[in-house]
Amino acid sequence: MKKNLSERDICTKFITPAIAKAGWDIKKQVLEEVSFTDGRIIVRGQNYTRGKRKRADYILYHSEYAVAIVEAKDNKHSVGAGMQQALDYSEILDIPFVFSSNGDAFLFQKTR
Repeated sequence: MKKNLSERDICTKFITPAIAKAGWDIKKQVLEEVSFTDGRIIVRGQNYTRGKRKRADYILYHSEYAVAIVEAKDNKHSVGAGMQQALDYSEILDIPFVFSSNGDAFLFQKTR
């Protein structure tokens, strides 16, 4: 039952195979769990910590150019639950296409 699977399980069992079936070379054109910020610095008096890093679940490349982000959610979420997060990441990284998936389907949006 998909509803009991973690986000990582959904990626491994459903999203990665779907990306490969769509013609993407998983080893050459796809990066998974890509951290692209160190996290915001939070200062309290003389101490500081870093906030949570931003991490894209997948970035798809054509040649050396990042062309799409895929944001994954577990199956308890709707197919579009990761869309706003993907759009935010695409703006930061200047990537033109975004997808959101929960393992059942993909929702697509062009950003420019």
